[in-house]
Amino acid sequence: MDVTPGSSGSKTGSGSSVDSGYGRDMRWLGGFLALLLVAPLVIGNNYHLTVLTMCCLHAMVAVGLNLLVGHAGQISLGHAGFYGLAAYTTAGLSATLGLPVGASMAAGVGVTSGVAALIGLPALKLRGHYLAMATLGFGIILSILFNETVGLTGGPSGFTGIPRLSLAGVEFTSDLSVFYLIAACLGLVVWLSFNILHSRVGRALRALHTSEKAAQAMGIDIARYKLFIFVISAAFAGLAGVLYAHYLTFIAPASFGFLFSVQLIVMVVLGGMTSIPGSIVGAFFLTVLPEFLRAFESIEILLFGAILVLCMMYLPDGLAGGFDRLWRLAWVRLGRTGARSDGGPDGEGNG
Repeated sequence: MDVTPGSSGSKTGSGSSVDSGYGRDMRWLGGFLALLLVAPLVIGNNYHLTVLTMCCLHAMVAVGLNLLVGHAGQISLGHAGFYGLAAYTTAGLSATLGLPVGASMAAGVGVTSGVAALIGLPALKLRGHYLAMATLGFGIILSILFNETVGLTGGPSGFTGIPRLSLAGVEFTSDLSVFYLIAACLGLVVWLSFNILHSRVGRALRALHTSEKAAQAMGIDIARYKLFIFVISAAFAGLAGVLYAHYLTFIAPASFGFLFSVQLIVMVVLGGMTSIPGSIVGAFFLTVLPEFLRAFESIEILLFGAILVLCMMYLPDGLAGGFDRLWRLAWVRLGRTGARSDGGPDGEGNG
């Protein structure tokens, strides 16, 4: 599969618009990474740094899910299972078998991708609600395994003694160094996602999202592309999972249950179904929001639900769409103000 940006074979017309869109996305990514770079210097609090780190981990999974749901039109309710499978794999290999952390993390992502390929081959023949039920069943099976295989996973009590992050002989001992590593991994995931979307693969995904029959009639191998993006999405969740395990050094089955899968879907929908930046905004929003609502302990759940309902009612195209409309409105207002000062509509020019 060719995932080179603008690889449609044309250097004009639609090709130039693709290149323009790719440049815009790269500028957005650069600004976002710069913001993450300076964020720890602004917050200056270990607890807030922990929340920001979890935002990046959740965003990593949400970006992969955005590719699958928003661009390929395939619903998955089992991504919390992939997240947990990678976490338990790297935990078992590094803590129990003594494998180096880098190797165990690579194995965790590899196992998750392999399982996704095996699950995707039969499951992706289903569509709509049937596919959602199949992935939901897979996630529930993994959740049961995490709870019942006490000898391997520690059961409901959790898995302890996981070594901290260390790659190529470099140990990430401070929370700040771990945050920068996870932020860099998020940047890599977003960069890969943008490259996929601005390639032939991305155009094929949008085609099968619109109509699988029409895409197949145009010669697109829909089974191949659906499996490809399913495995990529699971690999992103696996990468977040291995980082999560070595960041907290403790994991428990409750972190990888059905509710987290639903939360991931809400992040994508709330942020913007077809927007990679939107899924990141949605992940950050839903991770930070409960921290603000802790002060309203007795009605926290009610407020949380009310905020989500209001967002879906008044921001049908997600938070990303709302920010985009606000930005355009601000530019229009500034343009009108400038026109008045130059004597445009009001006829009060200098000449």
